[in-house]
Order: sequence, then structure tokens, then C-alpha cells
Amino acid sequence: EVQLQASGGGLVQPGGSLRLSCAASGFTFSSYSMSWVRQAPGKGPERVSIINAPGSGASYADFVKGRFTVSRDNAKNTLYLQMNSLKPEDTAVYYCHAVVRGRDHQGQGTQVTVSS
Repeated sequence: EVQLQASGGGLVQPGGSLRLSCAASGFTFSSYSMSWVRQAPGKGPERVSIINAPGSGASYADFVKGRFTVSRDNAKNTLYLQMNSLKPEDTAVYYCHAVVRGRDHQGQGTQVTVSS
């Protein structure tokens, strides 16, 4: 069974930083691209970033470019999202996402709240 568990969220002031983690299990993590997706209250989900299987390439949504960095440790089956210069509009539940054997998987998310 594919399991994705995000953690590391919390309340942070504007301009602050957080590092999210996603622990993956139930599939060969090192063989799959991974994404971070977020959903703000009253809005639809939006992809934040995607990283390829070996971790050698990544892309970002325009609204986080230059502020967020995605990375992964394939030895630990863990995906990360370093978030700097956080803005109130970054407030959302953040999920890690994978398409494994043709099926979408998105586990429990972690709440990020940016507020003074």
C-alpha cells in the first residue's frame, strides 16, 4: 500500500521559513517523480513543485520560484520542501503526491499558516 505522510507545517510569520518532509512507503520511491501540491481554503489544488526520480531536476510554480526548493533523499524514502520568504498567500495544506502504477496518491497533508 502506497503511503505518503507529510509533516513539518506550522504557524510562521511573513518572511519566515519552514521545511516540510514527506515520508514515503509502499513503492520504490527512487523510481518515481514526486510533487508537492497545496490547497488553500476555498481554492482548488495547485502544484507547487515537481522533482524527477533521481533528484537531478525540478520545476516550480511561478508563485514560489526563487523562494521554495524541493529535494529528496532516496536512501531515506523522503521528499522535502524548503520554504523561505513565506507570504500570507502561501497559507494552505501541503501534500506530497505521486503517480504510482498509473494511480494518483496523495497522503495526509500538513497545514502551513503564514500570519503575523
